[in-house]
This record gives sequence, structure tokens and C-alpha cells, in this order.
Amino acid sequence: MLENTGRTELSSLGEFGLIKHLTQFIEIKNESTIKGIGDDAAVIDYKNKQIVISTDMLVEGVHFDLAYMPLKHLGFKSVSVNLSDIYAMNATPKQITVSLAISNRFSVEAMEELYSGLMMACRKHNVDIVGGDTTTSKSGLVISITAIGEADKEDIVYRNTAKEGDLLCVTGDLGAAYVGLQLLEREKKIFMESPGVQPDLEGNDYILERQLKPEARKDIPVLLKKLEVKPTAMIDISDGLSSEILHICTQSELGCNVYEEKIPIDPSTYNMAREFNLDPTICALSGGEDYELLFTIDSADFPKIKANPDITVIGHLTHAKEGVNLITKAGTSVTLTAQGWDSLLKK
Repeated sequence: MLENTGRTELSSLGEFGLIKHLTQFIEIKNESTIKGIGDDAAVIDYKNKQIVISTDMLVEGVHFDLAYMPLKHLGFKSVSVNLSDIYAMNATPKQITVSLAISNRFSVEAMEELYSGLMMACRKHNVDIVGGDTTTSKSGLVISITAIGEADKEDIVYRNTAKEGDLLCVTGDLGAAYVGLQLLEREKKIFMESPGVQPDLEGNDYILERQLKPEARKDIPVLLKKLEVKPTAMIDISDGLSSEILHICTQSELGCNVYEEKIPIDPSTYNMAREFNLDPTICALSGGEDYELLFTIDSADFPKIKANPDITVIGHLTHAKEGVNLITKAGTSVTLTAQGWDSLLKK
């Protein structure tokens, strides 16, 4: 693998030299990858499968801050957030393309670090890098990844196919990535004001990892298939739980009751939220970047999933006229609104 020693200017390799240098250790893992990097286009053969494709872009200063985001973690995260969309379709990712816009403040060694994270994520998910593009940026670093996956036609799950009476389920726990970001931002501010002060991050590994190195839920489509449960609708939680619930309800033309007491929140998330004088429930509803899966199932399938510690039923789908509501711990009903991440709104 690549080893970082010293600093090599990007200009010493040029665009094509850099691409060759960064991709020299890529190995093809999937039979469907007929031709990867090295020609005008990749060649992929999926035979009788349905193809799912998703693209996400990460922009420095908007989606990440290199003051506290290691390049290796950034590479891993940039792959994870894309593959999460493929898993949300109940599909299996197979290939990605990677496009980078790089300013001259980065060295070859820095790009090696980024690529080592990219390749680590690809190995974990058995995904091939089959192409992309590299260009100059006059501002900061931009990463654009397109993920390509496959599924049998009958296995694909959409957002608009939930039914009245379905149960609303979520994987893992929520809000950790958001409070992890608050901690990183706090320590950055302290450092900027007092450069000699070391960041106080001890004991917060879980929430920091959820922000810096999120894991796409590769295991959930496999688990659901093993349990013989096909979701009636599914979406990944990138912009906050409330936003994703509203996506499913709007596209399925349904209402929903979500129960606050059922929303899974890790104790470390709860404690850190309180330290910042934040409501842990609001962090879970609006924080974003959890990359868990939100899905609906037929109520008849509840016995199949009820004993699984990684799946929580948090509500049920209702008639559209009943609206989308959060039932608080006090038993009152509050209209659920989308207050999660929106990259086009002024912050």
C-alpha cells in the first residue's frame, strides 16, 4: 500500500500521473466488473439484475472541516455515505466512481491518505473503484462519488410503497453524529482562541466515530432477508429522522405516529446532548448523518424482528388526514416538521 514520506507536489505528477499513482493498488473483486479504470469508460455486466445508482458530493467547508476531519476518515466516510443509499434500496453495492477537485495546498501524500480511506471502505463492502475524474479546485477539496449496485427486481424497496398500518422501524441509535459534531466544533473553537490548549475528546470515542467514520448498514438487507422480512418502504437517515419520516409519508401519501419514548438514543449521545443543553430527542430528529436505515414493515412481520436488538419499532403509518405526529413522553401529539440538514439553506 501507499506509504507517506515527505511532501510531493501534485504538479510533479500531473492529473494522469496522480490518477495512476493513486489507483495502482486497486484490485477488481466483482465478476460484474468487466473493465475498470484504464479506458474511456468502465464496462459492467449485470445480466438479469436491476441496477441502482446514487451520487453524493462532499464539499470542504460545507460537508466537512479538515481542521478536525482526518483525510483517511474523510475517504472512508465519502464512500460510506454513498453506499448507504444503495443499502436503502435493499440492494448490494458493487462499484463506485470517484471524482476529486483538488487545490494546490494538498500534496500527493495527502491524497494518498484520502485514497487509503476510500479503499478501506471499498474492501469492507467488497466494492470496486472503476473510474472517475480529477481536476483543479481554486477553493477547497470536493469529492463526488457515484455508487452502483444491483438487486433482483422483486427485492428493490422504494420510499413510496408504505401502507397504512405498517410499522415504522429504525436501525441502531440516533443523534450520535450530531453531538459528535458539536463536540468537535467546541474543541476547534477553543483551539482557535487558545492554540496551546489540547482538545478534550477523551471518553467520547463512540460519538466521534459516528461523525468522522460512519458505517453504512451493510448488515441490514442481509439480516432482513434472513428473517424473511421485506420492508414495504425504506430510506437512509442522512438528513435527520424527521426529514426521512416525512419523505416516506409524503411519497407514500400517508400519515404517521412516532413515539418519542421509542426513539433509540445511546447513553453517550444523551449525556453529551445534555452537556450542550440540547434536547437529545431533537438531536435524533434533526441532527442528521447517522446513516442508519428507516423502514416500514407489515405489522404481521413484527414477531420476526421484535427480538432483534438492532431494530426498534418507533411508530406506525396512519391515514394521510391524521398527519405526521410525534407523540411525546408526556402523551401529547406534536406535528412533526423537517428541521434536518439542507445544504441549500443559509446556516
